[in-house]
Amino acid sequence: MATLLYLTYLSIIIIVGIIATIIASKIKIPEVIVLIFAGMVIGNITVNGAPLIGFPLEFITALSLLALVIIVFDASSRLKLKEFDDFSLRVVKLTIAFIVLTIAFLSVSTYYLFNISNVFYTLIFASLMAGTSPDTVLSMFKEGTNKCVELLKIESIINTPFIVLLPFLLIDLMQDIVSPTFSTLVDGLAPFLLQIVVGIGAGVLVGIVALKLMKKTYSERLSPLMLIAVALITYILAENLNGSGVLAVTTTGLMFGSVYVREKAQLQEFSQLFSSFLEIMVFVLIGLLIKIPFEIMFYLKSALLFLIFLLIRFIAVNISLTAGQYNFKERLFISLNTSKGIAVAVVVSILTTYMLPGFDTISNLMLVFLIYSLVISAIVLHYSKFFIRASVAKKPEKLIK
Repeated sequence: MATLLYLTYLSIIIIVGIIATIIASKIKIPEVIVLIFAGMVIGNITVNGAPLIGFPLEFITALSLLALVIIVFDASSRLKLKEFDDFSLRVVKLTIAFIVLTIAFLSVSTYYLFNISNVFYTLIFASLMAGTSPDTVLSMFKEGTNKCVELLKIESIINTPFIVLLPFLLIDLMQDIVSPTFSTLVDGLAPFLLQIVVGIGAGVLVGIVALKLMKKTYSERLSPLMLIAVALITYILAENLNGSGVLAVTTTGLMFGSVYVREKAQLQEFSQLFSSFLEIMVFVLIGLLIKIPFEIMFYLKSALLFLIFLLIRFIAVNISLTAGQYNFKERLFISLNTSKGIAVAVVVSILTTYMLPGFDTISNLMLVFLIYSLVISAIVLHYSKFFIRASVAKKPEKLIK
C-alpha cells in the first residue's frame, strides 16, 4: 500500500512540474522559480495535520545522488582541456577569481550577519554560491548570441564540477576534524587527501575500462544506458573505497570529454534529456523540503548578503576581464548574471538530508539565494539590449559541442 502511495506522490510531482513548466513558458519567467514555488505550495498543504506529500529520506537521498552523478558527469564531460584557447583561459581566470573571492569574503559576511557558529557551514555555503548556471535563464534569450552570453555558458561548464565537489570535501574534512585546532587540522588532512587520491584513482580506472569499450562499439539503444551505468559505477566504487565519489565521476567525465568516443554528441544529448526529468523532481522537492521562515529580519539580512555577493562578483569580473576586452555595461551584465541551476539545487537537497545540526539557516540562505539570483538574472536579461548587443556571429569558444 505504501508503494502505491509513493507512486501517487511521484505522479503528482511530475504533473505539477509539467504544469509549472508550461506556466513559466507562458508568462516568460524562469521555470525553476515556478517549480520551487510549486513545491513550497504543495509542502504547505496538510491533511489531518500531516503534510500532503512526504517521501522517505532514503528515496530523496537516492534521487538527489542520481541527479548529482548525472549532472557532474555531464558538466565535466563537456570540458575539453586540449582545446582551450585565449577566450577559454579568460573564463578559467574568472572562475578561479570568483570562487576564491566568494569563499574568502562571502563566508566571513555570512558568519557575522547570521551568527553562524560553525565556520565550515559558512565555507560550504560560500563555495556552493560560487556556481553559476546561466542556461536556466538564458534559454529565454532569443536574440542571437553574444560574447558575454558565450562566456557565461562556458563559465558554468567549468565551475560546475568545482562547486559540486567543494561542499562535500568540506563536509568530509569537517567530520574528520572534531575540534578545529592546528594539530587536529593536520591530522584530519591525511584522510581528506586520501579521499581525493582514491577518488581520482577510481575515476581513472573505470574511465580506462569504459572508454575502451565505448571506442569499439556503439548501440543506439544500449550505449546511452551504459553511459549512465558508468557514471553510477564510478561513484559507487569510489565511495565504497572511502574515496570521493564526486571527484571520481568528475575524473571519468573529463576523460570522456577528452578522448574519441563513437557518437559522443548523441550520448551527451541523451544525458541532457534524462536530466530534464531529474530537474523537475529536484526543484519541486527543494520546495517541499526547505521551509523558509517568514521573518522580515531574515529577508533583510539575506538581501544585504546577496548585495555583498553581487559586489564580490563584480570585483571578480573586473579583475579577470579588462576594459579593452569588455566595456563597463558588458562587465555589469556578466556580474549580475549569477543564476543558480540544477547543480546547486541537487547539492542543497542532499545537504538537507544530512541532518547537520544548526544547518537550517544555511539551507534557507541557499534557497533564497537561488531565487534571488534567478530573479535578478531574469530582470537583467529582459533589459539585455541596454547592456549588450546580440549578434549571430560565430561563437568564440570551443568547449561547447
